[in-house]
Amino acid sequence: MPDITLYFLQASRSIRIAWLLEELGVAYRVEAWERENNKAPADFKAAAGTALGKAPVLRDGELTILESGAITDYLVENYDPTHRLLPLDTAQRSKVRQWIHAAEGTFMVHCLAITYARWFSSPSSKTNGDLETLEKGLAINVQKDLDWLEEELQANGGDWLVGKDVTAADTMVAFSVQFIFARGLGGQRGRWKGVDRWLENVEGREAYKRAVEKTGHKL
Repeated sequence: MPDITLYFLQASRSIRIAWLLEELGVAYRVEAWERENNKAPADFKAAAGTALGKAPVLRDGELTILESGAITDYLVENYDPTHRLLPLDTAQRSKVRQWIHAAEGTFMVHCLAITYARWFSSPSSKTNGDLETLEKGLAINVQKDLDWLEEELQANGGDWLVGKDVTAADTMVAFSVQFIFARGLGGQRGRWKGVDRWLENVEGREAYKRAVEKTGHKL
C-alpha cells in the first residue's frame, strides 16, 4: 500500500493533486493549512519540508516531490497501470503533456501577471486609472488563452480536453481556469460557453467532489 501524504494549502494548486489521487483511487492522507496574510504559515514549511513554502507537496514514503506538474507526472507514471489518465497512444499522450505544461506555463503565467499588478501597483495607480489600463493590456493574453481552450474543447467534442474521458490534462488545467474566473483575472464565466460546460463537467465529477470534501478546498 502507498504511504502518501498531500500537504495542502488553501487556496492553491493543491486541489489538482487531490483530484488526481481520487481519480487514481489511491489512498492518501491530507495535511491542510490555511494561509496567514496570504502566505503559507511557517509550520506548513516545516511539516512539508520545503523552504520555499509553496503547495502542493507530495510525500510518498521517503520521496518528497514539489510542483503540481511534476507530482502529476510521478503519480500517473507510478499509480495508473491502465494508462487512463496519461494514454499510451502517442498523439493523445503528447496532447496531455501539452496541457500539463500549459496549465502553468501559459494560463497561470498570464493571469498571475494581473494578480501581481494588483498587489504591487502604487496606491495612486489604483485611483488614476493606470492600474485599470495595465489590467486591460494584460488581460489580452488571458483571453487568447481561453479562446484557445474553447477551440480545443470544441475540436475534441466538448466534454474533456483529450479523448472521451478525464485525463491529467483536465486535472491540471481546471484549477488555472477556475482561478482566472474566481479572481476576475482577464475573464469571466459566460463568455466562453464551451469552457463553462467543461468546468461543469469537472465540478460535477464524483472524484472531484470527493477531493473538495476531503481537503476543504475553496477559492
